[in-house]
Amino acid sequence: MAKKQFVVIGLGRFGSSVAETLFNVGHEVMVIDKDEDLIQDISDKVTHAVQLDATDENALRSLGLGNFDVAVVTIGSNIQASVMATLLVKELGVKYIIAKGNSDLHAKVLYKIGADKVILPEKDMGVRVAHNLVSESILDFIELSPDYSIMEIQALKEWSNKTVRELKLRSRYGINVMAIKNNNDINLSPSPDDVIHEKDILVAIGSADDLNKLEGMIIKLN
Repeated sequence: MAKKQFVVIGLGRFGSSVAETLFNVGHEVMVIDKDEDLIQDISDKVTHAVQLDATDENALRSLGLGNFDVAVVTIGSNIQASVMATLLVKELGVKYIIAKGNSDLHAKVLYKIGADKVILPEKDMGVRVAHNLVSESILDFIELSPDYSIMEIQALKEWSNKTVRELKLRSRYGINVMAIKNNNDINLSPSPDDVIHEKDILVAIGSADDLNKLEGMIIKLN
């Protein structure tokens, strides 16, 4: 997948997690927050970090946000600021807007003013959202701990009609396949001789390092 430009507005735990993860998997990321300390803390973990009020139209306009592919508005607690920032990035021409909401009513308002997708996240789900954004083949990402995660992967074309044993997923990628899903059928604890089909979904567990390597390979193939 080609490198994209993301702007993340709001640097709470959720926004910071989204921004850092997107940057770590190879995308250009600008972050915006009015808190100077938050900007300083993240400045070496993203492409650009800008201190300003995201509800200030003139300040936002000066950043050239119309060139960005995706805006992620993560101001969830301040509904007025969230709505204003979402409205402004829409008017400034950002191609796709994802906003964090804190209730169904908040989400409804965000959709009305132009958000393409509204997330009502559970605590600490920023990493999960970011991994979903960067590859169509990565369907879900759940961080179990700083060292281990679970990833749902759409089977690659190169994997179709091959057995788990032939693919050598453990030795080649360091992952263990916990289940294989095909429509409503779920094969728990698949055997080495089970065949992977093109539309299968693999539920795999692995270390953060191994999953990052696998994700990088998938992104390049996409």
